Amino acid sequence: MHQTQSFKEKSFLFIKILWPILVTQVGLYTMKLFDTMMSGQAGADDLAGVAIATSLWILVFHGINGILMAVTPIVSQLIGGGKHRDIAESVTQALYLSMLLAVTVVAAGVLFLEPILSVMHLETSVHHIAKHYLIGVSFGIIPLFAANVLRYFFDAQGYTRIMMTIMSMVMPFNIALNYVLIFGKFGFPRMGGIGAGYATGVTYWLILIISVVITFRVKAMREHRLFVKWFSPSVKAWKEQLAIGVPMGLSIFFEVSIFTVVTLLIGTMFSTETIAAHQAAYNFTSLLFMMPLSISMALTILVGFELGAKRFADAKQYSRLGVIAAMGLMAVVSIFLFVFREEIARLYTDNPEVIALLKQFLIFAIFYQISDAAQVSLQGVLRGYKDVTVPFVTALISYWLIGMPAGYGLASFTGLGPFGFWLGITIGLTGAAIGFFLRLFIIQKRRTANLSNMAIRDAAETL
Repeated sequence: MHQTQSFKEKSFLFIKILWPILVTQVGLYTMKLFDTMMSGQAGADDLAGVAIATSLWILVFHGINGILMAVTPIVSQLIGGGKHRDIAESVTQALYLSMLLAVTVVAAGVLFLEPILSVMHLETSVHHIAKHYLIGVSFGIIPLFAANVLRYFFDAQGYTRIMMTIMSMVMPFNIALNYVLIFGKFGFPRMGGIGAGYATGVTYWLILIISVVITFRVKAMREHRLFVKWFSPSVKAWKEQLAIGVPMGLSIFFEVSIFTVVTLLIGTMFSTETIAAHQAAYNFTSLLFMMPLSISMALTILVGFELGAKRFADAKQYSRLGVIAAMGLMAVVSIFLFVFREEIARLYTDNPEVIALLKQFLIFAIFYQISDAAQVSLQGVLRGYKDVTVPFVTALISYWLIGMPAGYGLASFTGLGPFGFWLGITIGLTGAAIGFFLRLFIIQKRRTANLSNMAIRDAAETL
């Protein structure tokens, strides 16, 4: 990563940082997709059990992973400020914290997983598969969180291709291990959907091992002497990371959880065909969301880097470039959704009723694509500023106090039916985007005022 002078240079660096992040995010999403698809080949109960288990795991993963994402703005600002000696300690403290968080998640699973699944009143076989899938995944939680810290350490330095390379290495391994454990090949027992959980857990260990090896093999990483020079655990450092990470994690949790709740509500209020159409539309749009999400992550890196170097004008230019790119890209994607909604629907089902509903869901998805792109890219910019508390409150209000009630009201008391929930989500996302934009405007205005005051002060001292 380096300083850029022109808009053209900024655009090239932005794309250089962005595209490996996008490939990585798609790879991570594809792992979950293959778990579900391959489990479905083992039986309907396996499909249902894995689908429920992954829904629960996604909530936990995104919430905790949001906390660990604090490594990106912390390290990128240290690099921009030339404080390279402080990076190793920050990352080491983040690794300690990731292990504590992982142990906490596992302990919570031991205490609460069975009660949560029991409340859902699942069929016995589905309950069993969901529970043991998550037990399989739990064996890889500690290495997963540690590997994510290393990923954000790599990314913050601009080396986003490292995790892309790792994902390209482990994806075939994960698919092969799924095949072996789900279907009982090469002497292994046939575990069905449960096998996908254990394959995922093992894959997480492989990701960590490769990541650690890279810290020794790549010169730019080796210079920081991670896993060579150790630091004593520091509660102060953990507090700093949690102060940034917890609001980030909760913001992501609020957004992800609203879709989970909507799915549950649609399941209790509407037909099976409606549930299937909603799930398929959400599945496809979640894949598309990887594009603005990746832009958001790239913005956090670049904005943080420029702010660390006190190049506030450059940070502002990257902010404008990224937000416009995210919104423009999703505007094009929305046209794609509208034109090819029939073909997309037929990728998921041949049921005429589900196809008709799915096509309608995709039309409503068009409305929230641009709002979603705006809010997630603006959040990425604010994280680069290490501004997370006000965005967290904004997300809570927008998603849960505006979007969710609006969606429920529209679904229950208008002719929109299940589509009312999606319109409510759009309202929530739009509210969040407006709130984040206003917050960024205030922060940038303050920075400009501070610079003016400093210039006046320096001029006065010179006189």
